[in-house]
Amino acid sequence: MCRHAAYIGPPISLGAFALDPPHSLAVQSWKPREQLSATVNADGFGFGWYLPDGTPGVYLNPLPIWADTNLVHLGRTISSGVLVGNVRSATPGLGFGLANTHPFVADGLLFSHNGFIQDFARTMRATMRASLPPEVDATVGGNTDSEHLFACLRALARDTDDLASAVMRLHDHVGSWARDGAIAVLFNILVTDGRALYATRSSFGHASPSLYVTDADPAFPDGALVASEPLTIGGAWTPVPDRHLVVLMPGEAPQFRPL
Repeated sequence: MCRHAAYIGPPISLGAFALDPPHSLAVQSWKPREQLSATVNADGFGFGWYLPDGTPGVYLNPLPIWADTNLVHLGRTISSGVLVGNVRSATPGLGFGLANTHPFVADGLLFSHNGFIQDFARTMRATMRASLPPEVDATVGGNTDSEHLFACLRALARDTDDLASAVMRLHDHVGSWARDGAIAVLFNILVTDGRALYATRSSFGHASPSLYVTDADPAFPDGALVASEPLTIGGAWTPVPDRHLVVLMPGEAPQFRPL
């Protein structure tokens, strides 16, 4: 499992999002409060943002976040109106390294996953890859369940301009592949096209990981955030209901849609 978070709103620095809050992702890497498994998130980290021309960029490191002295300097220099972050705890059997480090980036999207697919290589990987167009399958560079979920989402998103609809269709497919929970799946995903954020809290055959949302945190004026755990104290963070998708758009209240 992992911890992840995202921000949308007026441009802020990466440091204000990732390092400054009292319970930032940097803190959650070594002291998570609500993680269902593992005690630390030391198997890599990454952050994504959007450039002024609308294209995404990422910074990835397979080391623990506390081992990267560059992050303080990047935190002062990178600024964006959309930011995504992940601190990773690798699922046993799924490798380390840059190819498996979140967030993943392709087709103008940034994607993060907090969860796992039980015994992925044996139970669901072949089914997922068989569903992919060859040109999407060819872009899968790592061996994680997370990147395969992203590939499936990208394939579905090619058929619609509604990314929320693609996320909901992916959830339905995964539920079918999980055989009504016979295969445990933790399905907390976070994806953005730079215009809106989409995050799910759901699972099959297992308790769902934690997820919170706020659009009223004084530390982030006029911004909205979604995170595995609240980044601040007293920031009006609300738990996302189980089996729901939350949509965040600039200047709008969070939208909750049942899955």
